[in-house]
Order: sequence, then C-alpha cells, then structure tokens
Amino acid sequence: MPRWLFVKITDEDGKFGWGEATLEGHTEAVEGTLDGFAKRFIAFEADDIEHLWQCAWRQSFYRGGPVFMSALSGIDIALWDLKARRLNVPIHQLLGGKVRQRVAVYAWIGGDRPSDVESAALARKKQGFKAVKMNATEDVGWLDSPSVLQGSVKRLQVVRGLGMDAALDFHGRLHRPMAKQLAKALEPHGPLFIEEPLLSEHPEGIKQISDLTTCAVALGERLYSRWDVKKFLERECSTQITGTLEFD
Repeated sequence: MPRWLFVKITDEDGKFGWGEATLEGHTEAVEGTLDGFAKRFIAFEADDIEHLWQCAWRQSFYRGGPVFMSALSGIDIALWDLKARRLNVPIHQLLGGKVRQRVAVYAWIGGDRPSDVESAALARKKQGFKAVKMNATEDVGWLDSPSVLQGSVKRLQVVRGLGMDAALDFHGRLHRPMAKQLAKALEPHGPLFIEEPLLSEHPEGIKQISDLTTCAVALGERLYSRWDVKKFLERECSTQITGTLEFD
C-alpha cells in the first residue's frame, strides 16, 4: 500500500497544482472520494477556492471524518498551489505573508524499545535537532501492570540525559487510569508534551488528564475539522493542537 497520496489539479491553460490527501491504510477509500469530487467540480473556477470548499461541505449530506476530509484537504491544498503558481508567488504570500524566519522542529525516533532510544536520539542530535518525539509505551495490554510504565519514564530520562527535549505520543493506547498514572509519572522529568493521552473520542477523559498534570497535552492528528477541534477548546482540555508537516 503506498504511503503517500497526492492530488494534481490542472486548469484549462495547462497550469497545475499539487496537494496531499494521504490517509495511511485507506488509500482506496480516499481515491474513491476524490473521484466523486472530480465529477462534481470539473469546470468550476479554480480561483474560487472557498466557494468550492463550501460546496463540497454543504452539499454533502454525509460529511467530515478522515476519508472525506483527507480528500477535501488534498483538493484545497492543490487549488492554493495552483493559484500561487498562476500568480508566481509563494503560497504564504496569499495567506498573509511570513510570520517568522525560522521555526523550531523536533524529529521522530520511534522509541518503542529502550535499547534503541539512546542511539536514535544521538543520531538526531548529530543532525542538529534539539528535541525528539517518541512512543510513550512499548506494547502493553489493555489491562496491564503499572510496572510496565516505568520503561516509559526511563526512556524519557535517557533522552533528557543527552541534553535534549522529548515529547511522548500515547497514541490513545492506554485506558484512562493507566494514562493518568503515566502522565503523573512523566511529569517530574519534564516532557516537552504528551500527545493523545486518550483517543479524541473521549474529550471528557482528556480534560481530566489535562487537569491532573502540569504536562502540556497535545492532540489533533485525529481531528479533521474546526468543529472537531471546537469541543476541546471549549473544555480547555488541550494546550496544543497539532498539525503535521513531514520531511524526509
């Protein structure tokens, strides 16, 4: 199964724009949605990006979710790229211009196995990174001994001992009591943030964890629209809403 899914939109003059609609494990489903959108939107004015987006959203009785929104995002990005190419300007010039000259980033290291953490973090440090993100836990049972969480603490300590910051991604793997225990255990060691301590279907549980710990709580990878994000902002249960920029 391909890791990436790209969208190419071409106008009547032959100019084109590229977007990304990747959704791992569901490529064919997104492709099917894109085929449906293509039949609806061929001959639309490519410059009317917001009009097209609103038509896609409002004229669809069933909307939202990872497949629909991945397809629509791919089209949206491609249309902005096409407009920028038509005007011969960078896309950021169409969105208000640059905000900063540099931005801090972190690198992914996996981190499932304690033996791999130090070497992986050192490799990233040699590349110039000052922070990494890794899995919060190894393989754990849904009901497991609290002792399995000590490995998570040790891996964080290893990275911090190298003079680097580390964020830990829970991936919503733990049930609420264990997620609470792990958040409190990590807290004294200063993680950069903890991500998806619970699945985003449980905003009330994430709110509880946010209130329990001083760790920054991040989520957003499985939120697909402003309306998905809204309930977390209203509850004040996340300090960071994450997006995804990936570089090889």
